[in-house]
Amino acid sequence: LKILQCDFLDFFSSFCLANSQDMETFKTEVHVPPGSKTEFELHYQEMMQRKLGFYEHSLYLQPGRLVPQFQVDVYIYEPSGIASVETPNTLGEHFSGMAKLTSSKNKAHVVFKPSLQQQRKCENCTTSAIDGIFTVKYDVLRDSNAGELHVSDGHFVHFFAPANLSPLPKNIVFVIDVSGSMWGVKMKQTVEAMQTILDDLTMDDYFSIVDFNHNVRCWSEELVPGSNIQVAEAKKYIQNIKPNGGTNINEALMRAVQMLVKASNQGMIDPRSVSMIMLVSDGDPTVGEIKLSAIQKNVKKVMREEFSLFSLGIGFDVDYDFLERIAMENRGVAQRIYTSHDASDQIRRFYSQVSSPLLRKITVQFPENSVSDVTQNHFDKYFSGSELVVAGKVLPSESTTLNTDYLELDAELAQQQHAFTGFARQMWAYITVNQLLAERSLAPTAVKKRKITQRILTLAVEHQFVTPLTALLVESEEAKERLLADSPKDPKQGCCAGADKNHLSPPFWVLTPVQVVHSLPPWVQMTTPAPPMENDPHFIVHLPKNNMDVCFNIDSEPGHILNLVSDPGAGVVVNGQLVGSKRVEEKEKVNTYFGTISVFYQPDGIRVSVSTDRIDLTDGRNNHSFTWGATADITQDRVKVSIVKDSKVMVTVDDKITVMVLLHRVWKKHPTHVDFLGLYIPNNNQYSSQAHGLIGQFGQEPEVRVFNLHQGANPLKKEATMEVKGNKLVVTRGWQKDYRQDNKRGSDVVCWFIHNSGKGFIDGHYTNYIVPRLDSFLPLRATIRKAHRGTM
Repeated sequence: LKILQCDFLDFFSSFCLANSQDMETFKTEVHVPPGSKTEFELHYQEMMQRKLGFYEHSLYLQPGRLVPQFQVDVYIYEPSGIASVETPNTLGEHFSGMAKLTSSKNKAHVVFKPSLQQQRKCENCTTSAIDGIFTVKYDVLRDSNAGELHVSDGHFVHFFAPANLSPLPKNIVFVIDVSGSMWGVKMKQTVEAMQTILDDLTMDDYFSIVDFNHNVRCWSEELVPGSNIQVAEAKKYIQNIKPNGGTNINEALMRAVQMLVKASNQGMIDPRSVSMIMLVSDGDPTVGEIKLSAIQKNVKKVMREEFSLFSLGIGFDVDYDFLERIAMENRGVAQRIYTSHDASDQIRRFYSQVSSPLLRKITVQFPENSVSDVTQNHFDKYFSGSELVVAGKVLPSESTTLNTDYLELDAELAQQQHAFTGFARQMWAYITVNQLLAERSLAPTAVKKRKITQRILTLAVEHQFVTPLTALLVESEEAKERLLADSPKDPKQGCCAGADKNHLSPPFWVLTPVQVVHSLPPWVQMTTPAPPMENDPHFIVHLPKNNMDVCFNIDSEPGHILNLVSDPGAGVVVNGQLVGSKRVEEKEKVNTYFGTISVFYQPDGIRVSVSTDRIDLTDGRNNHSFTWGATADITQDRVKVSIVKDSKVMVTVDDKITVMVLLHRVWKKHPTHVDFLGLYIPNNNQYSSQAHGLIGQFGQEPEVRVFNLHQGANPLKKEATMEVKGNKLVVTRGWQKDYRQDNKRGSDVVCWFIHNSGKGFIDGHYTNYIVPRLDSFLPLRATIRKAHRGTM
């Protein structure tokens, strides 16, 4: 069904989703005690794209050592039938014939399971020979040229891949960068690729070559037919190119367009033919027009509607975003070519995908009032071996058969072990997000770009997509460790700039604002579900005597300092200062998070201030500053501070009171989210009888009674009446995960949510807990209680 669902188990102390060609890079490392085992579970979905007549799935296998139980299973299920399955030997001769295939009309199973001995590089070697790509290719049966229509979960996907069509003639200008930076391997591999590409031309095709450095040269000023003689001359020309000088992309592209325009005006171009420019470059412009936006504007101005531009960016010195924008804006696509041993194969493969145009100006239409929210359904070209995909929502209608198809297909999918219902909904969202990302890159104004960004974020979060604007969460089995990694736009920017690891030991009173984390999609069989997303500081108070958990939010303002624990008897105060999210729209509420947590021990005059940037320790005379980039242990009088690199800070006062602060990093370029802190305070802290504060007041547990359980406004959530501190409150029943009993999946724990910023559950109003400074104690507890009575 063109969506591949993968589940992997790996047994290493670290794993990395490597950026191999079109994939992003994510990396996490965890501490593994001696003699123990760490198991990583990776669940993901991938939209299969048909290229050169096949859907292809590649797994990058680099275990780095011999693995006692190494196994790869690939399951394929296609309701319309499987036409063919191939397992090319991409791992090398060492593993020839080891992939085993079994298949039927609709299903196929490929298993690769080398034994420990088979993995060895040689008979007595201790190193693994597994280092490369494991590939499975397949295609589906098609009844007609009308394509396949799949309907599932109220959405549809239409796959259009007509066959038995004759290729259209093409007019192509190859624009090749021959500046000094192309010297050596890059030029050698480009020349090798061009030799094969030129051999592919036929007498019906017309072509020419433009090569450029600081100057621009044309092999032929006019397009010439792809005869054997002309191809041989062009190959000689390419072979003799000597790279040197600067890079004049603007003039080279202008010359190429002029060549196509001239041929068109002179009637040389067949009206049925397809005209394209193929740009190959490895660097930014250094000569002539060097402003990328100006080059983009110049090219768009002269390109005719029937011309297309395809861009190949070699290596990482080139501005790939620019190549992608200029290609998309001119009805083409871009491809990054990696400077590895197979760079020439990458170039040839890309050319093969666009070298056989079969159709021009295609529109896929549907019956009126039957569908909505349709993805792109107008296409400039259709190439041999590829596929056009259109998705959308199905409108309720008695006259359409789509709803019947939906019920039948979902019933069929529900019976399959390696398939999931609702795939069309996911595919529609995925295609829509990708189209919005393309629109965003071409947005003419900042306002337009912000609106598109918000649409992307909404869809990505709802459907659990990792995009350049959202994040990847890696979570341990017991949810004791979490890593939030961004999605780097470009592999050369490195991996996982923002990562944090949280070590939790329930039972805790938890103050934890969590971002970008939602319930997992239904197709994932995770060991632990992700916690719900919260914005404003979210408190979870465990009341052991009452055997219940109570939750409330504090809806305050950025800059406010909230008192969390104020214990003048012990001389300890814990305060937190709020920071705001980045504002998206003027009228939207700014979400708040803790940006600084301060622990002040008055008897010794010591204050520990933890922010998202650094940790400061002040004793009244000296100030010691520490970064999150190193692990350190500091003891100052009766205060102990333990810093775990890029993870957490533990502050222990007089061996009686402990505070743990966790660092949460987010993607720095995220339009709304900011770095923030989470606070965890254990139940067994030894406070004095004078302890108070938003958390400290529950050191003396109040009597709580819940009764009158009834249906709430939300049918999924019950409501009840809570009697606490002389007040009767309407509370809503929710749930949180407790991993104390079940360390694998956790158990659902009832949480009674208090509305209106905890009013009636906390003493007084939440504004009574706003203090002027990070080392400020609260006023006397009686004052807060008096204010509390006055508000009820």
